[in-house]
Amino acid sequence: MTTTTDTTAAPVALAGVRVIEMGQLIAGPFCGKTLGEFGADVVKIEAPGAGDPLRNWRLIKEGTSVWWQVQSRNKRSLALDLRQPEGQDIARRLIAEADVLIENFRPGTLEDWGMSPEALHALNPGLVILRISGYGQTGPYRDLPGFGMIGEAMGGLRHLTGEPGRVPVRVGVSIGDTLAALHGAVGVLTALYHRKVNGGKGQVIDVALHEAVFNVMESLIPEYSAFGAVRDAAGSALPGIAPSNAYPCTDGWVLVAGNGDSIFKRLMEAIGRPDLAAAPDLGSNAGRVARVAEIDAAIGEWTAGRTVQAVLEGLGAARVPAGKVYTAQDIAEDPHYRARDMLLPQTTRDGYVVEVPGIVPKLSGTPGTIRSSAPHLGDDTDAVLAEAGLTAEQIALLRSKGVIQ
Repeated sequence: MTTTTDTTAAPVALAGVRVIEMGQLIAGPFCGKTLGEFGADVVKIEAPGAGDPLRNWRLIKEGTSVWWQVQSRNKRSLALDLRQPEGQDIARRLIAEADVLIENFRPGTLEDWGMSPEALHALNPGLVILRISGYGQTGPYRDLPGFGMIGEAMGGLRHLTGEPGRVPVRVGVSIGDTLAALHGAVGVLTALYHRKVNGGKGQVIDVALHEAVFNVMESLIPEYSAFGAVRDAAGSALPGIAPSNAYPCTDGWVLVAGNGDSIFKRLMEAIGRPDLAAAPDLGSNAGRVARVAEIDAAIGEWTAGRTVQAVLEGLGAARVPAGKVYTAQDIAEDPHYRARDMLLPQTTRDGYVVEVPGIVPKLSGTPGTIRSSAPHLGDDTDAVLAEAGLTAEQIALLRSKGVIQ
């Protein structure tokens, strides 16, 4: 693979695209990260003093979160106080020359700063503005505070997680924020394509956290609309598609997806149940769903006396999709991850090396790259302002007033 921490030979797809990132924490910055990996010049505006709170989330090394090393690679940090009129003036100056603005403040914040979409498009008609918020820029809930976990709940995801009748559990990562960020990236790229190819103007992309979650909820609403069916939590099983579940082994759990008609027959033969493989009513998914408890019990009885590795080898030989539940250690030691450059060493600006996730998706002609490590707060303030035409004297005056850092 060509994606490494220092690849510069291959062309980059978003070269020349300037992004101003005003977001913080997860949703907006993850979108900026994604665009930056494919060549966009991402200028991240952070508040002087503290910066993005993500700098201090979870495990800290050398005074900074290691999560920060992933979320803010390929970005430049401009420490600018947007609450001050002079800071807002500088932001407008930068936005006037940008292609994309990313913000994930509460709706109305940009307007309070004199940076409504109308005002910004008057400065820069081609500007693509991505706005990520809890509930969107319109509607009765627009002004309510909303984080990713609330979006997961309102989008229908939390109701389906966990065991039936027990507390709805978190997926384990901030999936609501990340889904919103990825929808935002799709919106940005679509708007840029329209602007370039169709001669369109800039536009506003309105992404609500709960809508991003709702968009991946598959048949949840059609089933309710057509049948009045309310899908409930089903633990590790895939409701209505059988067999597809987690099964116990002597040293852990294994996931088995034997829900294809021919796959099911191979699975039953592999576990020594030719009677189930030959049963006429189990030749289709509908019949298997009706007898899913019996099928799961048969599979579980077979896996319970074997190690995870033995189960995977047996099912692999039968061409049945199966896998173990990976931990961070499993991922770090897996040769397939390394063969596909999904674990990359990155030297931080504090001098230590940390492994970070590789880049997804993988493009053959314009692969993503990690061109620079995550910045310290304000590392690029002077350079960005100089590019915007400010003199050294003007920059020094702004710093003396606390507008920049």
